[in-house]
Amino acid sequence: MTGQQTLASVNRPQESAVASRAPLESSIWSYLGFALSAVLLLLVVGLGVVLVVIPRATGATPLTVLTSSMEPGLPPGTLVIVRPVAAEALRLGDVVTYQMESGDARVVTHRIISIVSSSDGSRSFIVQGDNNSAPDDDPVLAEQIQGRLWYAVPYVGYVNNVVNGASRAWIIPVVTTAVFGYAGFMVAGGVLDHRRTRTRAADAGEPGAADATRVGRG
Repeated sequence: MTGQQTLASVNRPQESAVASRAPLESSIWSYLGFALSAVLLLLVVGLGVVLVVIPRATGATPLTVLTSSMEPGLPPGTLVIVRPVAAEALRLGDVVTYQMESGDARVVTHRIISIVSSSDGSRSFIVQGDNNSAPDDDPVLAEQIQGRLWYAVPYVGYVNNVVNGASRAWIIPVVTTAVFGYAGFMVAGGVLDHRRTRTRAADAGEPGAADATRVGRG
């Protein structure tokens, strides 16, 4: 009888340690999953602010750099936010986006390297890509200027291309719903795991269960 009691008392702490380790590992994975979902949510919200909210609120235009003419500062794939500006406010060194021809939808984003003032008070601009060896072919007229570079975000331009256009109507709601749903799922899972951990800990710490067994056998 004494040998059985001694063996049970030796094995029980080991079993308890294994049982307590499993909830701990589960809790760690739950916290990691919650942290990942929070980071993902912040990333999507941040992209939404950069791609949609700020440009729309300020009248700016998000554009994607497609060529290497402005490397290394603005490599292909960079998102540039261009804000309207009066031609009189432009200075040497400003990066501007201009229409290749007045009324043409095609645009170029290059740096002003020279400003030419005419006798009638009008201005034109000589522009050049930072990575180009020569200026653009023709001077840029004031009416061709679409805006001046406000800020740029690397690698996000291609996301902007996908989000803009006909796909915007369904991509943003779907992605937002999915991310918020995933975050909610992870939060709920973390709460349930925490409750299970507390329940298991309480069960493992209940006094009298092993003693009652010994008394009954004695």
